[in-house]
Amino acid sequence: MSSLGLLVLLLLVLVALLVVGGLAYVVHRHPVLATPLMVATGAAAVLVACLGVIAAVR
Repeated sequence: MSSLGLLVLLLLVLVALLVVGGLAYVVHRHPVLATPLMVATGAAAVLVACLGVIAAVR
């Protein structure tokens, strides 16, 4: 894998962590929405599913 591909992969992982962390923080501040762990796990599962589809197409 080229260094550009590794950089893109690293940035993708960082963005995914920011999204999951942001969702967990918002739900933690407003517990009426849902439990923080379930929202963060659900967001992570959706991101992994999207990445799996992208990887399968390539």
